[in-house]
Amino acid sequence: MSQTPSASVPNEAPWDQAFLPPAPAWNGASRALLRDASDPWVTGFEADAAHDFSPNYADTRAWFDRLDAASDLIRIEQFGTSPEGRPIYAVIASKDGATFDPSKPVLLAQAGIHPGEIDGKDAGMMLLRDIAFYGKDGLLDRANLILIPILSVDGHERAGAYSRPNQRGPRIQGWRHTATNQNLNRDFMKLDQAEMQAVMGLIHKYQPDLYVDIHVTDGIDYQYDVTFGYNGEDGVWSRSPAIAQWLDAAFKPAIYEALEMQGHIPGELVFAIDDRDPQKGLNDGGLGERFSNGWGSAAHIPTILIENHSLKPHEQRVLGTYVFLEQALTLLAEKSGDLRAAIAADRALRPAELPANFDSDETPSRTRPFKGIRYETFDSVASGRLEIRWLGQPDAELWPMPFYGSHPTLTLKRPSAYWVPSYRQDVIERLRVHGVQMETLDAPRTVAVDMLRLVDPKVSSRTNEGHVPISVGDVRPEAHDWTFPIGSVRVPTDQPMGDVAILLLEPQSNESFFAWGLFPEVLNRVEYIEAYAIAPLAEKMLAADPALKAAFEAKLAADPAFAADGDARLAWFYERTPFYDQRYRLYPVGREN
Repeated sequence: MSQTPSASVPNEAPWDQAFLPPAPAWNGASRALLRDASDPWVTGFEADAAHDFSPNYADTRAWFDRLDAASDLIRIEQFGTSPEGRPIYAVIASKDGATFDPSKPVLLAQAGIHPGEIDGKDAGMMLLRDIAFYGKDGLLDRANLILIPILSVDGHERAGAYSRPNQRGPRIQGWRHTATNQNLNRDFMKLDQAEMQAVMGLIHKYQPDLYVDIHVTDGIDYQYDVTFGYNGEDGVWSRSPAIAQWLDAAFKPAIYEALEMQGHIPGELVFAIDDRDPQKGLNDGGLGERFSNGWGSAAHIPTILIENHSLKPHEQRVLGTYVFLEQALTLLAEKSGDLRAAIAADRALRPAELPANFDSDETPSRTRPFKGIRYETFDSVASGRLEIRWLGQPDAELWPMPFYGSHPTLTLKRPSAYWVPSYRQDVIERLRVHGVQMETLDAPRTVAVDMLRLVDPKVSSRTNEGHVPISVGDVRPEAHDWTFPIGSVRVPTDQPMGDVAILLLEPQSNESFFAWGLFPEVLNRVEYIEAYAIAPLAEKMLAADPALKAAFEAKLAADPAFAADGDARLAWFYERTPFYDQRYRLYPVGREN
């Protein structure tokens, strides 16, 4: 579906993106990877004279079907269906046939989670073609490759020339969100969407040794064309420290070298503190598990988030992605033993406490050299203030940039297990899709658990990804002998996905099902008492209980607003009667200590 500008906009408006900053000249050696338009296996990207085109869903699938039919090394596997009914598929390159040799590492490369950021699809098509027909089949001798060319297939087909105003090509781009207007890159934990549920199924089926999530970034201009990152980079805290160390010591240097040899400028994934003041500093963008790199760290699956630079031409970004994927596959073949040892070490971790809810540091942790682009400021008639104008010229001097990391604002204690009641099958199913191991009750069972009373939860005034978030600053544990009905589940935390379960089931976690608003029913108080009933009952309570009377009088003295509010005073007594709804604000997931 094409998009057109509003009729209220003058026809002479510069829709050709001439408003974007100029791109620095580039003529990298990786251009030798391009095949001529006359080649029978040329891709749609390569056939375009400007290399500024990416084929649509139907043409991409037809090309892969032809590749599958022509090569024994290639096969297509459908692993899901989109909300609009399109097959979601992966293209698998292997010499093992239908069943992978478990001794071979697996690289899973995912493109098009944001369909306008489609570099990975075009690069993957070229690489798979070269593996099948042009002498690179040796890459599969000791490794296997799985490519998801388009994850958000519905968003990919909501395509037009006006999808990504901050990005230089391709000239027709898909839409950032899905058919249900969801951002899949916020769904790695809550798993709302069919696309993400399908990805989790594929991941747990093939157990990739390396998961690469390919994007195109926005933000400030700079010289780097391929940036990437992972939780734990450069010794920063990680839920998977051994994996992060391997990525630091083995992966990143090899990828940097390969990209530089081909004329690219690789860099760490960073974000500007202030887009209007570029040299103010950089940060890591946070470590949230709703993103692939945060989820991968919690799930102990080595996960790389690529963010190619949006202001570099599509051709340059695609070729850089090709080099990245080829080198990653080569490196896995050479050093998978060390990586698998790191994965095993991290999967065995059972920390007693989990840091959570990361926030940006207020002071920089270090200063790092940065390859910037020259810029100037100008008085904008439109904004009425100074604005940035990027000049497209690499600055010869490195910028000494303050770097701000992230720190946890919450510490979660690890229980032995969680108990989820059977009536929340939606939550139980999401845990299953995550690969969380659990015991399902075949009969009711009464167990000693802590239930958390939510203290002053706050419902957001705005929606986020189709949810109304709810936060809770504090919780009060209450010991109960609670009977869980048949079909309820016990979720032990002594398992590789235990950290993921904790982050999902602790209501104070920003990534929890509760925080996303999946337990709103606990905020509904059932039953009430009329003033004509509670007022005389309160008199009897005061007369019968001196301690209660003292507490009430202290509350009156300390809180004038309460003292002046008759309804609040009567509610205070009601809450202390057995008539009060004892499940109000009681989180229904039990904690077994």
